[in-house]
Amino acid sequence: MSFLVFVNGLGANYRGNKTYEFIFSETTDVFGDDWDTNPANGNPTPPDTEEIKKVGVLNRDGIDMELIQNSDFFCMKDAVDNVIALAWEKDSDKDERLVFHFGMTEQEVKDKLYEKDIILEYYKEFEENGNKKTNSRNS
Repeated sequence: MSFLVFVNGLGANYRGNKTYEFIFSETTDVFGDDWDTNPANGNPTPPDTEEIKKVGVLNRDGIDMELIQNSDFFCMKDAVDNVIALAWEKDSDKDERLVFHFGMTEQEVKDKLYEKDIILEYYKEFEENGNKKTNSRNS
């Protein structure tokens, strides 16, 4: 079973669509650099690649999320303790706001996205090789 441990904002692509990495691990006992920095202020980094099982990518027009990693008030530890979510949709006028908490199962994340007709695309190096050091972040 895989658990959501980090949502990484990558910025906007050439169309202006924001891109987010949903990072999953086999355990919730993970930690990244500056997860205890309070407030987060853009400092926290994803956990070590050895702890990452899968990485799903969300890149869709109209999805704009706030991320705990950019918070001016909270730190990653607050998200780990479920005080606040890892990521949430900014637009509060929507009927079903997307909210993603630390420790959600991969299936829970998929189900929540599927309700809005969104399917995560996964980086193949994690799909085919698990958490082996094969991606560019590990070079």
